[in-house]
Amino acid sequence: MLPSDIYSQPSADDPVLDVGTVLNIARRHVPSCTAVTGIDESGGEARVYNIDDDIIVKVQRPHQLRARTSLEKEAFFLDQLAAYPEIVVPRVLGYGRQDIFEYTVMTRMPGVAALTVELNGTVRMDVLRQLGRTLRRIHSIPQEPFFKNSLFLGSRNREQFNELVQAGLADSVRIIDDNPDLWVSDVSPAEVASRVATSIAESVDLVALHSNPGPVHTFVQPDTLEFVGLIDFGDAYISHPGLDWRWPTHEDRLAILRGYCDDEPVTHEFKLVWRSALILSDMAALSTRPDRRSQAQEGLRSLLMTFD
Repeated sequence: MLPSDIYSQPSADDPVLDVGTVLNIARRHVPSCTAVTGIDESGGEARVYNIDDDIIVKVQRPHQLRARTSLEKEAFFLDQLAAYPEIVVPRVLGYGRQDIFEYTVMTRMPGVAALTVELNGTVRMDVLRQLGRTLRRIHSIPQEPFFKNSLFLGSRNREQFNELVQAGLADSVRIIDDNPDLWVSDVSPAEVASRVATSIAESVDLVALHSNPGPVHTFVQPDTLEFVGLIDFGDAYISHPGLDWRWPTHEDRLAILRGYCDDEPVTHEFKLVWRSALILSDMAALSTRPDRRSQAQEGLRSLLMTFD
């Protein structure tokens, strides 16, 4: 559904900025900054410098520059969300460039990534339900600014969405047909793809997506394990909300859907396209992501049982 991850300058230097440079950047936007307190190398496309207790400077890594990831895009998305205090995301304090480096200064999200803690039982379901509620609110803000912004790739209408779905399904079917042991159903991959394509409603909700609101970007309190918020909107693009369901099990997905419907139920047409989006995601993972195949197989089994 997105452009391939082609890095435009893979041989570029990737230096760690010195403390003076980082503080100079931060103080342009927050003059009271005093110290660099840590460096986070866990992000793929950006390096994060922690400032004091509650601020970060996020710097694009030059050798990881690609079309679908952008700090400018993330800053734009977060600025749109700033008008909605019930949506907990970082707040942008400044954006700009230092020499060849693109950067964002923003508030630091409290808590820890859900990936780093044990989430089980009702605690897990509560976090996912709250995540679903948050995603619904993110998807419900005015979309015109995103559609007008060329940084947001993706589908602007049903025809474009349908073309991308069919192309993605065709690629997956071809790979699965060459590796039949991967498949989990008596119904052929081609027949499943056909059913998915025909189940896409005449009216398709298309919105700006986070892109990966999974365990690495969902934050919780480390002591209570309560949901806090979402980080990292740099891969955002426009498509159907169903492609923002990025947790591993079908039970997880249903918990997110329950939260998504808390403020207002979704339509039958939405659920049809939601299911189609999840099948597309699982078939893509099954055919191209060996590390996610067992999860994709489980998801497909559950989803295919819902076809009439």
